[in-house]
Parts: sequence; structure tokens; C-alpha cells
Amino acid sequence: MPYCHSTSVCLSGLRGDRVTVEAHVGNGLPCVALTGLADTALQQAKVRVRSAVENTGIRWPDGRVVLNLLPASLPKSGSACDVAIAAALLAAVELVPARRLRGLVLLGELGLDGQVRPVRGVLPALMAGRDHGLSEAVVPADNLGEAAVVTGMRTHGARSLSEVLAFLRGEVELERAEPAPAPPAPVDLPDMADVIGQEAARRAIEVAAAGGHHVFMVGPPGAGKTMLAERLPSILPPLGDAAALETTALHSIAGMLPTGSSVLLRHPPFSAPHHSATMPAMVGGGTYPLRPGAVSLAHNGVLFLDECPEARREVLDSLRQPLERGEVLISRSRSTARFPARVQLVLAANPCPCGVGGHGACTCTPMQRRRYLGRLSGPLLDRVDIRLEMAPVSAWALLSDDAAPEASGAIAARVRRARDAATERWSAAGTPWRTNSEA
Repeated sequence: MPYCHSTSVCLSGLRGDRVTVEAHVGNGLPCVALTGLADTALQQAKVRVRSAVENTGIRWPDGRVVLNLLPASLPKSGSACDVAIAAALLAAVELVPARRLRGLVLLGELGLDGQVRPVRGVLPALMAGRDHGLSEAVVPADNLGEAAVVTGMRTHGARSLSEVLAFLRGEVELERAEPAPAPPAPVDLPDMADVIGQEAARRAIEVAAAGGHHVFMVGPPGAGKTMLAERLPSILPPLGDAAALETTALHSIAGMLPTGSSVLLRHPPFSAPHHSATMPAMVGGGTYPLRPGAVSLAHNGVLFLDECPEARREVLDSLRQPLERGEVLISRSRSTARFPARVQLVLAANPCPCGVGGHGACTCTPMQRRRYLGRLSGPLLDRVDIRLEMAPVSAWALLSDDAAPEASGAIAARVRRARDAATERWSAAGTPWRTNSEA
């Protein structure tokens, strides 16, 4: 029978949906029809798959080719279904055995030359396939390191369509993704030892790290606001297994994982969008497929908004619900995506438009100063536990030969002990909280 089907996965947020790719070759005028609510990139798979098949040395089937993506009512996007489409079509004309497609997840984009190109979201896609009872997968070779993170799946890496077909025929063995215990990759983070002076601010950042509190720093340019914010991740505890897997999956969807990386993101991420960031850039969204925004890319880490009064007020206020709920729910007419967004927010601002404030020859009127900081709404600031006014660092502190400031390692040890104590205290009380900020 000129019919066969294969399996792939399409993502909606962090959720992966199993997609059955059906292929039928019948009588009629030669053409290719693709159904199943495919977006533009997926509709163009008809052209990519045909060119890839022909450049692999296989004659394109004569007659009418019908491709269907089930469930037909589910919107589907991207190019990750290319390999699954090609495999289902060639199995329908008996060029590969249909039985080899059972229980197999096929992911990858096809180039016109038949090469299998890497795609985004392989990690959450394989996790979704495993949750749907599938135990084997073929992914692009460049995504093999990322796929090794997923346990419970036999994952193979392919570089070309010809390799995939030879594997399905049982002629070759593809490279396997072998999960191997590896030490965390070294991360070169800025060190708190670089911050000279500002003892009160350093102490406030340590308290914020220990309790998971949001921080608002106000001070003139050069006071060290950005330096402190950038060094906050260096004193935060490393991520646990579940948090690291979730964080890595978000960066996989965003296409921000290094090629060939097989190590989970164990260190809290740091996201610092420009103050001109739009609403979709901040909370996620955009055109389908919906993408995570800066607040989700900082999940389990730090979201730093420098010059925050310069940002649009509606963009800042869009953070109110994520800070409260720890997630972003993006709704569109055709789809809904949910992204986690548990972040530690750090806001930084000058005291007035000219930046000098009360520490020099300020040219701003009192009304201008109030209006400038008034761009931050009360409900947003209500969610910020620590507000810090910073003065310029004195020349004496910069030129002093006193002992060097304390490094991040020593501070991180104290933060870890404080968090462990808080976790023990709140757990003993029978609450789901783990940090003081959650309480």
C-alpha cells in the first residue's frame, strides 16, 4: 500500500506535542499537498524535502503525493519535521522498511543537498517524545551533545538524509548520544573582588542573594550599579538537576546553546535586555512559534534592567505578573504557550535625567526628578524588597592600599549556608517555600 507514517515532535512553549507524519502516493497529476495547519516554514518543507531526496540519488515518486500532519487541528511550525516527512514518503514507496519507523522520533531540517541541519528545541522535544512512550530518536549530529542530556532515549545523530536511510535499512549504525557524567563546564564570571568601596551595597547584594530578594539600586553613573548586578550570579548557588534541565531547555528553544554542548547549564543565567526592549522581547511571544523572552531566559537566574526609567512603562509593568506567579502565559488566537520565569530582578537607575542627582551640579528641577523615577509604577516597586541608594565611590577608596575586597567565593559560601538554613526552616514548618523572598 502506498502509505506510511512516521513520528516527530512540535513545540508549543516548553510543551512538546507528538506529531504523526502521514505520506500517501496515489494516482493523479504530479503534485505535493501538505495539510495539517503547517506554518510557512513547514509548508516550504515540500520544496526542501524534494530537493534533498533527489540530491541523495533517489527518484521522486510519480503521481500525487499527499502529506498530512496529525493531529490536524494542532498548529505546527518550524523545520524539525523535514526528516520525518522524507522518511514517511520513502517508506510509502517501500524504499525503507516501515517497521523501522515504529517508536522512532525523527527530528531535523533538510538542506537542498540532503544534509541534516541542526534545529532548535531538541532537548524539550526529546523529553516530550520520551513522555509519550517513545524510546528511540534520530536527530541532527550537531544536536547530539544536547540530546545526550535526555535519559531514557536511545538517540542517534545523522549528518545527511542518506545516513538516515541507511540506518533505517539496517546498513549502518549512527553515532550514539551517550550520557556521560561530566563536571560542570567552567564559567568565567565577574568577581565581587573587582568592586572597590560600596560596602553597604555589597552587603545588600549578599543579603539579596541569600534570600532571593529583588533589588532596586539608585545612584549616579560610576557608582557601581552595573558592576554589582553583573556579579550577583557569581555568589548564587548552582542549579539543581531539575532547575538545570528546565533552564537548558529554555535556552535550547531560543537557540542559545553552544553546538555540541552536552553539559547542563548549572550556573544561574544572567539576562540584561536593553531599555528599548519591546514587550515580546521582554516577556516572550512574537510570531508563531512563540519564543521565550528575556524574563524566561533569566529563569532560575538574574534579570537586570539597567536605566530602567528609560524603558517603556507598559514593558516594565508586564513583569508584575511573572514576578508574582513565576511564569509567563502567552495567549494568541491560534495557540497558547507557557514559559517559566522565576527570576531575581535587579533594577538600576540614575537619580534624575542628568544623572548627577544630589551628588554634584544637578541641572534638574525637583519636579523632573520626581517625574523621572515616577515612571516606575507602585505595583512593580511593591514587589522589590531591597531599595538601595548609592553614592559615588570616593577617590580615597579607589587609591587606598587597604586589603582587597572580598572575593565571590567567600561570599557564595555564606549565601549557600544561609539558603540551606532557610530551606530547612521553611520545610520544617510544612510550607512549600525555600527562600525568604517566597515567604
